[in-house]
Amino acid sequence: MGTNNLVFLEILEWFDETGKELVHRIPEQGSGEIKYGAQLIIRESQAGIFFYQGKAVGAFGPGQHTLETGNIPILTKIAGLPWGFKSPLRAEVYFVNLKTFTNLKWGTRDPVAFKDSELGLIRLRAFGIFNLRVFQPVLFINSLVGTRGMYSTTEIEEYLSRVIVSKFNDYMGESVDSILNLPAKYDKLSKGIAKRLRKDFSHFGLDLTQLYITSITPPPEVQKAIDDRSRMGVFQDMNKLMQMKAAMAMEKASEADAGAGMGAGLGMMMPAMFAQYFAGKQTENAGDKAERPTSEMCPECHNAVSGDSKFCPQCGHQLVVFRQCANCGKNLTPNAKFCSRCGHSVDG
Repeated sequence: MGTNNLVFLEILEWFDETGKELVHRIPEQGSGEIKYGAQLIIRESQAGIFFYQGKAVGAFGPGQHTLETGNIPILTKIAGLPWGFKSPLRAEVYFVNLKTFTNLKWGTRDPVAFKDSELGLIRLRAFGIFNLRVFQPVLFINSLVGTRGMYSTTEIEEYLSRVIVSKFNDYMGESVDSILNLPAKYDKLSKGIAKRLRKDFSHFGLDLTQLYITSITPPPEVQKAIDDRSRMGVFQDMNKLMQMKAAMAMEKASEADAGAGMGAGLGMMMPAMFAQYFAGKQTENAGDKAERPTSEMCPECHNAVSGDSKFCPQCGHQLVVFRQCANCGKNLTPNAKFCSRCGHSVDG
């Protein structure tokens, strides 16, 4: 479409070739020589606003429109002027793109301060995307576009990003106590911030259709502290892990030596160790402060053991006596044929 002011405009239409233009004015430079009776073609995703002498005097929806007194009442007054419609109209038409513009970016240029209930005062960066559309064309033109020949998402994106970040800061402070709980709150945060922003966007004739948070990241040193905390959670019950591994090793040894006396002893010792461990855990968790049985000494390794233990948790020595070696006095398992200490025959 030519924009030379010396050319009388008879057909006015516009195609958004870039996919980013919110508003496009015809003509792009100055006011145009629009012929009375010119054809105005508006697509389904557009609205047309007719400006005369700096004011919006007509709005057009989808379809083909003839610019005449039937469509623009103010033209009736023009007809009464001395020159009537003999001279083309000095006017402009703004085409407004009503589609939803998606994948617009927002984010913090500088880290923002956040008081974390567990980590203290930290600085965060946040990023995301948002979608918007124009729902009040005249308000949008008068408040943001002004007299520009075209207006794209590139020109409005940075400004709206700053508006979003300001609301993000306020909402984070009110709704989140610690960033350790953030992963489960992204959706709730997005909806809450979008609800607050819609009023701000509506002042410009814009509708914020969707807002998404893609990431909220603390500085590297805080990320390291969070990672260290996660590792501590893995190792805080290391004793339980080591006992489990020891029990599994003893179980394998018992299976490999199922017919021998040691295998039988290990097989009997393993459930006793588990029973002792979990009994102790339950007592601690319940806050039971009753006195435990008097400690005794293992005759084999001389370590202290609980009075109700059946096996020594350190060396596996059987504390419940079934029979003893006649040669050295070593406690023996029921199925033992030889003493595990001196090798003396049990039956001999």
